Amino acid sequence: MLLRILVAFACGVGLSLAFEPVAVPVVIPFAVAGFVLTTRGLRPSRALLAGLAFGVGFQFVLLYWMRAVGTDAWIGLSIWQSLFFAVLGLVVNLLQRHRLWPLWVAAAWVTNELWFSGWPFSGMPWGRLAFAVVDTPLADALPWIGTVGASFVLALSGTLLAWAVVERGRLRLVALGTLAALAVAALLLPLVVTWDPSLEGEATVAVIQGDVPGNGDDILYDFRQVTQNQVDVTTRLAADVAAGREPRPDFVLWPENSTAIDPFRDQQTNAGIRSASEAIGVPILVGAIVDAGPQHVLNQGIVWDPATGAGDRYTKHHPVVFGEYIPFRRYLDDLQIGRLTMVGRDMLAGTRLTPLRIAGLEVADSICFDVAYDDAIYGQVSRGAQLLTVQTSNATFIHTDQIDQQFAITRLRAVETGRWLTVASTNGVSGVIAPDGSVVSRAAPRTQAALVATVGLDTAITPAVRIGPWSGRVCIALAILGLLLVLVPYRRNLTRDQAEDATVPSDLVAANESGST
Repeated sequence: MLLRILVAFACGVGLSLAFEPVAVPVVIPFAVAGFVLTTRGLRPSRALLAGLAFGVGFQFVLLYWMRAVGTDAWIGLSIWQSLFFAVLGLVVNLLQRHRLWPLWVAAAWVTNELWFSGWPFSGMPWGRLAFAVVDTPLADALPWIGTVGASFVLALSGTLLAWAVVERGRLRLVALGTLAALAVAALLLPLVVTWDPSLEGEATVAVIQGDVPGNGDDILYDFRQVTQNQVDVTTRLAADVAAGREPRPDFVLWPENSTAIDPFRDQQTNAGIRSASEAIGVPILVGAIVDAGPQHVLNQGIVWDPATGAGDRYTKHHPVVFGEYIPFRRYLDDLQIGRLTMVGRDMLAGTRLTPLRIAGLEVADSICFDVAYDDAIYGQVSRGAQLLTVQTSNATFIHTDQIDQQFAITRLRAVETGRWLTVASTNGVSGVIAPDGSVVSRAAPRTQAALVATVGLDTAITPAVRIGPWSGRVCIALAILGLLLVLVPYRRNLTRDQAEDATVPSDLVAANESGST
């Protein structure tokens, strides 16, 4: 058992290497296979331990960047996320009792991803297998199968590999043949039936990265200078446009927290935004914290027109629990937990699923961690968004690998939706991404930059977006079906054995037990 726990832990660490900064996704099938094999044939309680060991190895390394918030936050979040893999270890142990277990286990893996991506509260999607594939041949399949489908293919490759390990003779050849067929289908079919963006026009977008004063990791250290940096870079861009050195953009993209104070209440902030928009002469999508009463705030992308002022808005869908809002606040406030007292007001979640209207364009917006969730992006693209924008701060994590992990997820969204994507960060990573995931331009972290790029416009909806949440629902149904096929016969056998024992005379049972002794 100790050896299994150590192997499971090592497999978890190995899976973390599929993501930035190492980014070696070839380890995924082997890590998944190791997870399956270490839970195989154990008692359920011990399978929980093996799953927990895997989760600890995976999450503590993957989420190491959370130490920027605090060591306690890193440990707490990593342990919590590891518990999902403990439960998965138990489920995988049970599912392996059925002959079609490679299919059921792959579905259970995806179900687990969907579970920890949405529960409790807003969930934490980091660590979905698909988030590691943007630079692999499997990325070509993303417009067809989406994030859920890519995770399923990767998980299935691992379960088929585990099947090949445990079988012998003809069944091993069947397992290897199935694995080879999966690889061929996943890698070659998207090349035969390609998804080609159908450009319906072009637009020019300017991405502004203003940088953060001081050490760069505290957006509130000098929040007025953060806003002023955005104004200054935009004003310099306006001078370049006037001089003919840069093309005039259709709109300008500012990052999340480009103003950390309500621009409708703070006159200095309001004046800065107006001066920048008037200088550049086009709308600016401003990332702003907006008051929503004495107890709440909103994290919004606000379309700020040089003539009419503030207009259309997108509100962040997935505020970060314990970072941007405190659940059960009335109970936790009495405990006076130091880090929680810093969150003075709770951030409300947005519900908008229609794109923003900016300079006559339909734009799907996401704010920071929203990019790791499927719902808001799918909703806006399916309702006519022509391109994607991401507004993010990431200043807290600027000295960590989190910024590269999030940028990889951002690139995946461009491929999955078949859209051009622009991302603005306060101090990194900002960039312009093509529908094939290639980075057209990118600003170096901790610098000021104005990235001006011509991007394509497209309203064609990829199959992945059309399918939407149904691919996840199918995986959940398959996982439940697999459990039923295992547990119902087990229950019947248990009931039958109990009934047979009840029909045996007690004196005969005693005699048998005496004879056995």
